[in-house]
Amino acid sequence: MTLEKHPPTLTSTPVGAPAATPRTGPVIALLVASAFVVILNETIMSVALPSLMVSLQITAATAQWLTTGYLLTMAIVIPLTGYLLQRFPLRRVYFGAMGLFAAGTLIAALAPGFEMLLAGRIVQASGTAIMMPLLFTTVLTVVAPAHRGRMMGVISIVIAVAPAIGPTVSGIILAVLDWRWMFWLVLPIAVVALILGAIWVRNITETHRVRFDALSVVLSAFGFGGLIFGLSSIGEAATGHAPVPVWIPLAIGVLALVAFVLRQLRLQRTDSALLDLRTFRSRSFSLAIVLVAIVMAALFGSLVLLPMYLQQVLGLDTLTVGLMLLPGGILMGVIAPIVGSLFDRYGPTPLVIPGMAVAAAALWGMTTFDAATPIWWIVVVQMGLNLGLGFVFTPLLTSALGSLPKPLYPHGSAIVSTIQQVAGAAGTALFVTLMSVTAARQLQQGTDAAAATAAGVHSAFLIGAIVASVAVVLACFVRTPAEPEPAH
Repeated sequence: MTLEKHPPTLTSTPVGAPAATPRTGPVIALLVASAFVVILNETIMSVALPSLMVSLQITAATAQWLTTGYLLTMAIVIPLTGYLLQRFPLRRVYFGAMGLFAAGTLIAALAPGFEMLLAGRIVQASGTAIMMPLLFTTVLTVVAPAHRGRMMGVISIVIAVAPAIGPTVSGIILAVLDWRWMFWLVLPIAVVALILGAIWVRNITETHRVRFDALSVVLSAFGFGGLIFGLSSIGEAATGHAPVPVWIPLAIGVLALVAFVLRQLRLQRTDSALLDLRTFRSRSFSLAIVLVAIVMAALFGSLVLLPMYLQQVLGLDTLTVGLMLLPGGILMGVIAPIVGSLFDRYGPTPLVIPGMAVAAAALWGMTTFDAATPIWWIVVVQMGLNLGLGFVFTPLLTSALGSLPKPLYPHGSAIVSTIQQVAGAAGTALFVTLMSVTAARQLQQGTDAAAATAAGVHSAFLIGAIVASVAVVLACFVRTPAEPEPAH
């Protein structure tokens, strides 16, 4: 479907022009490296959750907020990035993102208990939320369409591989050090990134005067926040620790999101929407968004559930768990640039369909996990999941964003990043919820704890496999996007 041409205000006179022919290579390299570090922290807590449950005396449903809360904060902040990237120069946005991330890392490292640790994770996430849309928009602005597949392949390493190896990094750290060292070791890297940013980052994107709509921010926060809080509360309700009835946050979330969408539809008539929903007039963008949501839910749900299963059911230590998850992360990193090059040559269709099929098959394989599953089979299946997802990420992201005209790049980048994080948070919450509900039912029937957890893991992966199988059908409709019409 062809995108509607846009009124003149979308290409208004810039208030901050980029520097004359700057070298973009170092800037993109630093953005990619910085994004890798901050995205790594999305899942670095997953292996540590069982230890934290004991150390901080919290339940699994409460502990998963250290991951879900991180993703939820990103989902709330990311919609703001469409405005930030249009209004403020690249250099200022970069320092804001890395500064927040460094501050949150310090808070988490000093945390004496769960509350301050969660606060540190939220501040970290505020910086992380800005980094990915910043990277997307910069690449779309300075990289020619013919080479975007290869560059998106590199970015896929950030999006998929960094979260995938997060459990490995934390497992290695926890094998020899206290959990606070997961933050103390990251802090110097964040500081170095700030120093290099002062040297390399230049304003290579344009800025425009755009309206800031505070009501849209409030509606998006209540919408995304209500949904994820409600989903997570289902798991806590199963263990008798839900703070409020589940239907209340879910209803608030749905109503707020409806109001948010209606407001954006009205504001975009004057090009003042927080998130311009005209991006969805592109069929390629809309279909890719649906598939990205399914893929991210499967990835983050499995990344949180697998460590719990390996430790609580099989009784493995954190180092072993981290090393078991490492081959899948490495595999995804190795194939990402290859997939990008294949996309530039053949387009998305021959990559996305087999990729989704392999990912779905891997999730079906995970439904076989129980208390007697051999380690080699778990590693093989997890590598299969990462292999399939590795063939899906780059084509979907490139197809989605490449189908948009330049004025919609910031909005498209923000929407893609928002959907990634909401889907990741929803996948995490749903997988843990299904596990908790099933395990609680099994415990009431007299089943021992390990067997009850194994049954819960089976239920969660079964639903994931069914959803992924539906995604295989949707993948058959992915096509190379037509060249978007220029905005006027």
